[in-house]
Amino acid sequence: MHEGFRIGRVFGVRLAIDYSWIFVFLLMAWNLTAAFVRWHPEWTSLESLALAVVATVLFFASILAHELAHTIVARAFDIPVSEIRLFLFGGISNIEREPASARAELWMALVGPVTSAAIGFFLLTIASPFVPRVDAAVDATQSSELLAGLGPVTTVLVWLGTVNVALGIFNLIPGFPLDGGRVLRAAIWSWTRDLERATFWASSIGQGIGWLFMLMGLAMLFGTRIPFFGQGAVAGLWLAFIGWFLRSASERSYHGLLVQDMLDGVRVTHLMRHRGYVLPASTTIDAAVNDWFMRSNERAFPVVDGGRFVGLLSVADLRKIAKDDWPATPVTAIMTPADQLTVASPLEEATSALRKISQLDIEQLPVVDRGQLVGMLDRSDVARWIEVRLGAHPPTPRHA
Repeated sequence: MHEGFRIGRVFGVRLAIDYSWIFVFLLMAWNLTAAFVRWHPEWTSLESLALAVVATVLFFASILAHELAHTIVARAFDIPVSEIRLFLFGGISNIEREPASARAELWMALVGPVTSAAIGFFLLTIASPFVPRVDAAVDATQSSELLAGLGPVTTVLVWLGTVNVALGIFNLIPGFPLDGGRVLRAAIWSWTRDLERATFWASSIGQGIGWLFMLMGLAMLFGTRIPFFGQGAVAGLWLAFIGWFLRSASERSYHGLLVQDMLDGVRVTHLMRHRGYVLPASTTIDAAVNDWFMRSNERAFPVVDGGRFVGLLSVADLRKIAKDDWPATPVTAIMTPADQLTVASPLEEATSALRKISQLDIEQLPVVDRGQLVGMLDRSDVARWIEVRLGAHPPTPRHA
């Protein structure tokens, strides 16, 4: 499985937190604590810390609302969404296939930033009666005094509202796969009637913006003040890291579309291994280790009983039982049963099976037909098939 843990479901969609999110949560809470101490010197450190944790939790709740908005619109256009995951850079909705039209892409992309901005303006509106009115030309000293005069709840509302508005604006940057980049792709798609060409141009612009962010981050690292982003080593490193992520994500998104097009119409039976090692259900764990695991590079073997697929035995399963009990224990005692496994059918589309492999973060998928094991679909075999047809180089986009 992907690294992280699940926290529940909303509208049938899994909610998960990546382990990398813990780092950014702690970093944001620490930075907010320092900011609250600076704004409100009369508060104790514990009070600033407690409020910072609450504000950070609410911030990620607003990110979750942003992603749920994407999910609701995707469902309205009959596009399945399997998971929403909070990670290092915020949140991401695992949309299982590309939109069928530029119109669907446009609405799916726009609803996220609109939701963030709406949350931000709503919170600022609630806070406004408790914020003293100041002259537009207020200087930094007066600004600090203004912040010091706000109560705990108003402080959180002003900070959270401002951050959400900024988040909505930032997501409209036309760098694919940011929401703004998807709006750009929808516009190019509507104009060219070619999704691949639109993705190529949106991805290229996204990579360019990623490189720009990295350069600006390095400039900030050496003391340059960048409008909107500010200056400083920490902010500069963070912006450079975001730029690197955006550049990589843009490139992966385009290549992912090429792979999807290439696998269009290809069935699992064309890619799966029809022959391979299988473990009879009567095999002992000791025999499985010595005769199967130690004599191959495989990390998991399907278990069959008279041809019927009954489960999968992995290296991790071996830790379920003491080594002294291996000789007398059949593999069926520690394997993962078939009814707890995700499988593919031979006539299933290869894109669907590959999506299962990616979502589960596994290397292979049993292929089962009416309860009988007919093959194994391995991630490396799919990659090799794609590489052969690409000639190790991605094709250039169509210019229709």
